[in-house]
Amino acid sequence: MYIKKGKTVAVIAGKDKGKTGKIEMVLPKDNAVRVEGLNEFKKHFKARAQNQKSEIITIYKPVKIANVAFVCPKCSKPTRIGIKTEKDKKVRFCRKCEKII
Repeated sequence: MYIKKGKTVAVIAGKDKGKTGKIEMVLPKDNAVRVEGLNEFKKHFKARAQNQKSEIITIYKPVKIANVAFVCPKCSKPTRIGIKTEKDKKVRFCRKCEKII
């Protein structure tokens, strides 16, 4: 996967299209990432015991990796990541501003 935990991404498809956030968790088996504050859902919990309280909890579900784009820290635009070799080492670079990430 080309994106890592802690990097900023922009959602390019779905109900949160246009929003940005940091990656909390990467799920490579599901090809998904969980983005901080995005794709939120409400879950209702019913009290199971007398002393327990019923409540509504906000949870954040993962977003498919195809629906997010990496945000370049240099130009602050959603972009694709390229790989090139410099001094016999592979480096990642922004496709829009051509700067090394």
